[in-house]
Amino acid sequence: MITVTEATATAGALKSLSDEGVSIWLDDLSRKRISTGNLAELVATKNVVGVTTNPSIFQAAIGSGEGYEEQLADLAVRGVTVDEAVRMMTTADVRAAADILHSVYDASHGADGRVSIEVDPRLAHDTVATVAEAKQLAWLVDRPNVLIKIPATQAGLPAITEVIAQGISVNVTLIFSLERYREVMAAYLAGLEQAAAKGLDLATIHSVASFFVSRVDSEIDKRLTVLGTDEALALKGKAALANARLAYEAYEEVFAGDRWSALESAGANRQRPLWASTGVKDPAYKDTLYVDELVAPGTVNTMPEATLNATADHGDIHGDTVTGGYAQARADLAAVEKLGISYDEVVGKLEDEGVAKFEVAWQELLDAVTKSLDSKGVEA
Repeated sequence: MITVTEATATAGALKSLSDEGVSIWLDDLSRKRISTGNLAELVATKNVVGVTTNPSIFQAAIGSGEGYEEQLADLAVRGVTVDEAVRMMTTADVRAAADILHSVYDASHGADGRVSIEVDPRLAHDTVATVAEAKQLAWLVDRPNVLIKIPATQAGLPAITEVIAQGISVNVTLIFSLERYREVMAAYLAGLEQAAAKGLDLATIHSVASFFVSRVDSEIDKRLTVLGTDEALALKGKAALANARLAYEAYEEVFAGDRWSALESAGANRQRPLWASTGVKDPAYKDTLYVDELVAPGTVNTMPEATLNATADHGDIHGDTVTGGYAQARADLAAVEKLGISYDEVVGKLEDEGVAKFEVAWQELLDAVTKSLDSKGVEA
């Protein structure tokens, strides 16, 4: 049990982050985290106001089997398919987490208190199937504070518009490029316009756009290291922050335009930028780099627990670290390009790899659940 004194000691940087207008979400979920009260404790003591999940997170949680034994046994007795078993377990976890966060959802008028669940990553390049899956997930979870995650692939863009148009709140995931981010925002606005035409209450529709951070540095730093010149090495650790800061600049532009103004007057909510992949991959960098240096109002930072704890312990929150850095951000990305590293090629590769990694994690989860169901003597 965390004491009041301990909670106060660890909350300093996290409270400062929240005070700057950054919503802190936890990038993890498991049955154990729910049943032990850990998630509720993080909400109470560490300013956590939302949860994100992805196929890799569920693969780790359910693949361990911990906390899922009874439900797996029941599912085996019923003879369900492995796909149905996975969906029943993942939506049960998201529903329980949404209930824990419901008071936050109410207090924030729907902006926070959100729990995200992703469509089957194998559908990432199928618009129609993604829309159908999103509707099914929203129905299964059956909580107003769920966000359905849709990847920002080419096929995902029209799916985002259609799902928003049906009044379902969306977390757009796997965004790496500035061009694709602008397309995501346009897809959101188009969905709101269609929802308004149907007479839906726009105030009930929320969205975040998950812009991935650390993977950009991982890929570009690798190429800078191969080049090995002083000029190249001096640019390591700069591309991801530059990319994210220019994404926020794009966000400011889009949500200050005439198209947005008309929707805002009808009660619509901005699609907030969400910094994802904020755990530092290179141990040479400060472990709170992608928190300290991406502070801007109206954003979300979803953190693995290690990053959350590091921020609580030694985060350096010193005001807005985004909006004054646009010129330097452009210069940093231009310098990388000048060295022959193609921005477009890098972000395209990262999007393809992101989808593929989630597909692999999902298949590993299906395989683990199949094995569990088979061990109970029932065909998966």
